[in-house]
Amino acid sequence: MKRSIKIIKNRSDIGAGTRGSDLGIDAIEIAAINKGSQYFHHYPFIDLKTRNDVVYDPALPPFAKRIKEVLVQCGEVASAVEKTLKADLFPLVFSGDHSSAIGTISGIKSTFPEKNLGVIWIDAHADIHSPYTTPSGNLHGMPLAATLAEDNLLCAINKIDEETKDYWQKLK
Repeated sequence: MKRSIKIIKNRSDIGAGTRGSDLGIDAIEIAAINKGSQYFHHYPFIDLKTRNDVVYDPALPPFAKRIKEVLVQCGEVASAVEKTLKADLFPLVFSGDHSSAIGTISGIKSTFPEKNLGVIWIDAHADIHSPYTTPSGNLHGMPLAATLAEDNLLCAINKIDEETKDYWQKLK
C-alpha cells in the first residue's frame, strides 16, 4: 500500500562546525523547479523553526557544541516525524546538518516503540562520536552514537562536565 508523503523541512545547521548546510534544502527545491518538477508544490510540507541565530554566540560546551539548542531542534524534528507517521503519511525529512538525524530516528522510534528499527547510514564518516570521543565537539558527528545511546567510553579522549553529561543523556 502506497502512503502519501509529507515533507518536513528542517533548515538547521547548528550541529555543524561551519555554516551553509541549511541552504541545501532550498538548493534542492530550486533545482527541482528549474527542471520543471512540481514535487515540492505537490506534497504538503512543514517548515520547522530553527535556532540558527545561535551561531553568533560562543559554541559551548567545547565537546558538545550547542547541545542545548540541538536538543530542542531534534525534539521538534522528532515531534514532526511522529505526527506525520501517526497521520499515516510518510515523512520525507530534508535537513541541514547530520545532527538532525537524531530527531528523525527518535520520531520513528517514538511512533513504533515495540518495533526494531533499522537504519542504513551512507556517509563518508560513521558519525558515531560522542562528547567523550569527539575531536571537534560538533554534534553532526554524533547522531548514531546518540540514537544508539552509545558513549564509546573505551575510546574516550575528553573529560566532560556534568551539564554536558546531562544534556547528552537527554539527547540519547
